[in-house]
Amino acid sequence: MEPQLLHSVADSVATVVIHHPAKRNAMTAEMWRALPPLLDGLAADPAVRALVLTGEGGTFCAGADISTLRESPERAQRLAVLAEEALAAFPKPTLAAVRGHCVGGGTQLAAACDLRFAEESALFGVTPAKLGVVYPASATRRLVALTGPATAKYLLFGGELIDAARALRTGLADEVLPDGELDKRVAEFTRVLVSRSLLSQAAAKEFANGRTDRDAHWAGQARSGGDTAEGVGAFLERRPPRFGWSGPTSG
Repeated sequence: MEPQLLHSVADSVATVVIHHPAKRNAMTAEMWRALPPLLDGLAADPAVRALVLTGEGGTFCAGADISTLRESPERAQRLAVLAEEALAAFPKPTLAAVRGHCVGGGTQLAAACDLRFAEESALFGVTPAKLGVVYPASATRRLVALTGPATAKYLLFGGELIDAARALRTGLADEVLPDGELDKRVAEFTRVLVSRSLLSQAAAKEFANGRTDRDAHWAGQARSGGDTAEGVGAFLERRPPRFGWSGPTSG
């Protein structure tokens, strides 16, 4: 099978799989290019309420396919940044499920997700200093926001890999699971995500990402969307809520 991004939707969760096992799921130029339109389609699908990004087999992503850097480092980085920004802008909750190596462009993608769950044996690294590559400003800022400047500099300056336990301590990972238990935990947590109000999640995501000009917009969505009334009613009636908001309404 050619290097590609595979995807499926089940139980309101979209799963995108980085599939290039011959090169530990390294991202080719075509794969970087394919990610933004794939995400656009999944974002527009009302059946999708959360997204999981993972890698084929026992590796998340070993980074960019080095052959793309030989051909045109600038073009390769531009495609990677466009893919990273599209993932960061996805309007619904996103979760990176990390096994094995999550390096370079792989860490760039994982950091662009809202959450990162990893197996104990996972390894993280940001390795541009090994290649003389300038790590993109957007990816650097996102790494600093997650880990703080000291850890970001440690990763960027040295290019060394860190284990999942250190990733958890420094904010690069949100949960670390024993090997073999990642899929079960991701399925459990995404069931929780899709049971909650997407209105609440979408607004919280924008605010947490620094958006400061949308208070009135989200107040209007809360008034017209129905989720608040449903949530309060369900609580008072002691029943599970049936949230119906699936995207912005006009007005």
